[in-house]
Amino acid sequence: MANRVPAALRKWDSMKSIKANMGNPDDFKSSGDAPEVEATGGISPLEHVYDLDEKAKISDYKADAIEAENAEHKMGVLEAVREYPMASFWAFVMSFTIIMESYDVFLIGNFVALPAFREKYGVFDAGTNSFVIVTKWQSALQVSGQLGALIGVFLAGPLTSYIGYRWATLTGLMLLNVFIFAFYFAESLPVIFVAQLLEGLPWGIFIANAPAYCSEIVPIKLRAPATQMLQMFWAIGSIIVGAVTYRYNGINNPSAYKIPIALQWMFPTPLAILIFLAPESPWWLVRKGRLQEAAHSVERLGRRSRLNSSETVAMMRRVVELEKSDKEPNHLELFKGTDLYRTLIVCGVYLAQNLTGNLIANQAVYFFEQAGMSTNSAFALGLITSALQMIFVMLSWILTTYLGRRTIYLWGSGFNTILLVALGVAASIPVTKGTPAATAASLAQASLGLIISVLFTLGPAPASWVIIGETSAIRLRPLTTGIGRASYYIVEIPCIFLGSYMLNPTGGNLGGKCGYVWGATGLLCLITAYFYLPEMKGLSYREIDIMFKRRIPARKWKQTVLDVQDDE
Repeated sequence: MANRVPAALRKWDSMKSIKANMGNPDDFKSSGDAPEVEATGGISPLEHVYDLDEKAKISDYKADAIEAENAEHKMGVLEAVREYPMASFWAFVMSFTIIMESYDVFLIGNFVALPAFREKYGVFDAGTNSFVIVTKWQSALQVSGQLGALIGVFLAGPLTSYIGYRWATLTGLMLLNVFIFAFYFAESLPVIFVAQLLEGLPWGIFIANAPAYCSEIVPIKLRAPATQMLQMFWAIGSIIVGAVTYRYNGINNPSAYKIPIALQWMFPTPLAILIFLAPESPWWLVRKGRLQEAAHSVERLGRRSRLNSSETVAMMRRVVELEKSDKEPNHLELFKGTDLYRTLIVCGVYLAQNLTGNLIANQAVYFFEQAGMSTNSAFALGLITSALQMIFVMLSWILTTYLGRRTIYLWGSGFNTILLVALGVAASIPVTKGTPAATAASLAQASLGLIISVLFTLGPAPASWVIIGETSAIRLRPLTTGIGRASYYIVEIPCIFLGSYMLNPTGGNLGGKCGYVWGATGLLCLITAYFYLPEMKGLSYREIDIMFKRRIPARKWKQTVLDVQDDE
């Protein structure tokens, strides 16, 4: 409070002089004058008179902005949860939207192995005496959703910048309800392909908006767990799909695949109701100049008795003012000046997910089969992997919050690279089929594959979401997260073909030797991250902006200390 009194006195004196000039000074005297404020420690309403004044200059509300930023820095994790309980809840709700993409991606992957689906849409293969989905359609179905999402993320940025996170997400949820109809009533593979492409459009909106929204509605200490929930819901989606397809695997009629498709409807409408009730990001509202609404949004996110919403808005205004531009946010700005560096970090972290073990995690069941496990064992290991991933994501909340993003990302990527090479070595040992040595080699490969998939969700994967959510400039955040996810899909689509080719017995037939390939790409990502990925743990968005503008080397961010008065 001592730091706020001088600012309050200055504002009080300013207001008194203004009122005196109006010719009626006596009418404006309060029962307690400025010295009384200092003596009692109370906060005069006039102290925050400029915080929500659209015409105020940064110097008018800077003291309150500093006070709010200092309060967030001093706040512990548990204190942050107590002060912002609803922020944690709404971040949970927004993160839940990712479950729909996860569900559908894994669902399509399981459909190509579902007997009823293959009999309806496949062709008879005399060699295996069974129906199969032809190779070109297998690949087409696998990438159809990603193609739609690639379009969706480019739409998400401008749409969110214009109408906000809430309404953009609501639009996506309503569209998804409609597109599920097309999938459910599809009677041919081309129609399924188009339906999946259409479903991908709202996925792109969800995945672009969720990390940005989550990082903006919580205080500094909660940015890591709030954004890392996205990885947890991805794991939950795969668990649900595994359970559903296992339940209907033995049914040999259309309900075996119609019911899993119809179950997608259980997500959009309840989520739409919750998103409608959710507060808009106060940062987005401040960018739009809607300061009173931003203050109300802050009050809905936290406990009104514990926080000062006008000070928090003043802190946001200070950052927005630092990034102010006469132009409306556009994609071209992402590739200019220091914003180019920030964009490359987001894109690099996103695309690295496909190059550091993620594809083994996504193709876990197929990988286990190619490693020599029986079909039942492969499916069981796949479910175990998904369950462990969910648990390890929750453990990563603690590690990333206390150890930092860069630390966890680098160490996690390093361990994954070593394990990927070890996987290749295990698959390279010459063994004779049917011997104990062959069994041991298969178990070693399966074990390493499981460990790689699980450790990926302890280090690089969840840390990525935090980095993605806090790296970009506030005014360009919806556009940056969108273009970053686009880079993910652009790399993922060819990697899906490459990964399938390497594992397929009729293709590269590399099995566990694919570890050499992913180990090499993982090492490249690790080296790049070491030199260019900064540590943003515990930094406010003002501090992150200044560090980028000063072009401080990534490895020196942790040692750099900024003054609270710095604005450039």
